[in-house]
Amino acid sequence: MAGDEVRHLPPLSVSAGLATRIVIGGRPSPYAMTVLAAVTRIPRGKVMTYGDVAEYVGAGTGRTVGAVLSRHGHDDDIPWHRVIRSTGEPNPSAPDEALRRLASEGTVLRLGGERVDLSAARWDGRTTA
Repeated sequence: MAGDEVRHLPPLSVSAGLATRIVIGGRPSPYAMTVLAAVTRIPRGKVMTYGDVAEYVGAGTGRTVGAVLSRHGHDDDIPWHRVIRSTGEPNPSAPDEALRRLASEGTVLRLGGERVDLSAARWDGRTTA
């Protein structure tokens, strides 16, 4: 995704200090809600890295995306398993479950099924599956 100027979600229009807050008053912040909305758009069989999601929403870093998913990504409606490390490795907090879900969705895996083949499965934020 690097260098891709196309965005499907507008960049957040909040001050830099608030742009990546995860929680406000015990509830997901606007940033967290934007990240979660982006993750739900990733099609079955496709993935984005944590950094890809940050770039897609126009704010934060891979670490802030990871923090959002760690805190708010447990809802059954959030396909948290479709967000992976830049090495192709699955979510570090539940790698076996993430790989099981990815395989069941037809995501292309490599290295004995322990990593995602990013060249085949990476979603660019524009195309559908």
